[in-house]
Amino acid sequence: MLSSAPATIAVLASGSGSNFESLVLAARNGELGGEIAVLLCDHPSAPVLERARRLGIDALCPPAGRFRTRLEDERPWLEAMYARAVGTVLLAGFMRRLHGTLLVAFPDRILNLHPSLLPAFPGLEAIRCAWEHGVRVTGCTVHLVTADVDGGPILAQSAVDVREGESLASLEARIHEAEHELYPATVRRYLSQPWRREGRRFVFGTAENAHA
Repeated sequence: MLSSAPATIAVLASGSGSNFESLVLAARNGELGGEIAVLLCDHPSAPVLERARRLGIDALCPPAGRFRTRLEDERPWLEAMYARAVGTVLLAGFMRRLHGTLLVAFPDRILNLHPSLLPAFPGLEAIRCAWEHGVRVTGCTVHLVTADVDGGPILAQSAVDVREGESLASLEARIHEAEHELYPATVRRYLSQPWRREGRRFVFGTAENAHA
């Protein structure tokens, strides 16, 4: 069955927030297919919070708890999103795994951007791992979030060639450029076109059947 997602968005981020900013700018240009209602961050000192203030986006830091890799209690995060009628969640450099509370509340409505061509190099330090492995092509992937780390159905990918003798810093910069293009474009397609899941595969509907 074809589906489409609501267009009120929350972004979860932990770091500098460059992808968050690219999403906000796309939304303001009418190129995202939805409006970003709130930024939720797990680190009170993260630079992404200053980006949100500069961009005029409501920003919150619900309690993250004692654990480094996951939220101790996801309910305050869920309540903050419910209070804003959020229907779609975008992870943009969010460094914690999500679990039952949020995954059940937003089934197939949480997207993540990962800096490799999944299923290659899941998890942390993906760009460094690809560079150290000597791959000739890497890139970035937008996928649905599931209980498996970076294992959800793939919506879109962008390939980035690794240049001969290229430094890690150079490769990181070029992958981030690809991310800033791929993520907003994929979110817009996800929010504006019908889609369905076929097992592990994510399939967009035809242009003729796309929702306005």
